[in-house]
Amino acid sequence: MPLEKLDLQRPQRETIQSRIPAEFLCLVSLLPESVPFATLFPSPGRYRDISIMVGFKATDVPPTATVKFLGAGTAACIADLITFPLDTAKVRLQIQGQRQGPVRAAASAQYRGVLGTILTMVRTEGPRSLYSGLVAGLQRQMSFASVRIGLYDSVKQFYTKGSEHAGIGSRLLAGSTTGALAVAVAQPTDVVKVRFQAQARAGSGRRYQSTVDAYKTIAREEGFRGLWKGTSPNVARNAIVNCAELVTYDLIKDALLKANLMTDDLPCHFTSAFGAGFCTTVIASPVDVVKTRYMNSALGQYSSAGHCALTMLQKEGPRAFYKGFMPSFLRLGSWNVVMFVTYEQLKRALMATRTSREAPF
Repeated sequence: MPLEKLDLQRPQRETIQSRIPAEFLCLVSLLPESVPFATLFPSPGRYRDISIMVGFKATDVPPTATVKFLGAGTAACIADLITFPLDTAKVRLQIQGQRQGPVRAAASAQYRGVLGTILTMVRTEGPRSLYSGLVAGLQRQMSFASVRIGLYDSVKQFYTKGSEHAGIGSRLLAGSTTGALAVAVAQPTDVVKVRFQAQARAGSGRRYQSTVDAYKTIAREEGFRGLWKGTSPNVARNAIVNCAELVTYDLIKDALLKANLMTDDLPCHFTSAFGAGFCTTVIASPVDVVKTRYMNSALGQYSSAGHCALTMLQKEGPRAFYKGFMPSFLRLGSWNVVMFVTYEQLKRALMATRTSREAPF
């Protein structure tokens, strides 16, 4: 095709950062529709920022920041709906041994293992107890995951100044930043979720009757600071979790694709997510236990998160920091698999919708 006729082949939209070379458009015009863009350019480099081009599939077009933001929150909510009973069992095992204050009724039950905890809760409190705090949990994920996962790529590009090749340092920095920022946004929802999961539904030991009642009661009895209780350990925990979770997923996925062991589809997403879940549980479990104990503690029980950790070490020994490890792993492993697989598919579905809307022909 003569190069002077290529003006008709130009995409309707171009990014400010890079104009599309004529030789690239010539090559695209000669491609059959069945040849994916990623096959020709597995590392698109400067073509990464091309918006929507006629004839490209949704998998060939990088998702926008808005698509990632909405997709991450939605995927996290779906993952929470499926894995919430495991998270509740984890919280009950983590607070076991914490005998002071109004949580005495919840802590008095002896839970043994993941299955034992779930069965005990169903027998003594009913099946609905496994989903206690779900509303706050979904509120948390919609605000929390949207920031820490949805903005991860954008923050990573900010730290690398738009470079395609992001080092481990830039990834860790991006993970820490979005993890800490997400806590600043969603901490009250996390406090309410943990309080609900920790309280027993049976008997008179219930602290809160509903999600709204929990927000009001905490604000009235403990002040505004009560809703932000445990922010420092939660910032530490989520900086660690985000780094372990997102960076590990990122690295495993990149390694699998670069080694041509897998293609960018469901098996690759599943393998990367499962590996990320295991690494995250091993690294973040001690901080997670301290965070849960501190946020669930009665007013004045601990002077700080450090005091909480020191008390645990003195009274229960080092193994206390890995209480609830198996439900944590089962929950994080399954949560990561469901979330990342759903997230990847949602991104493609949203981009396909956007593509069809902008280029209907």
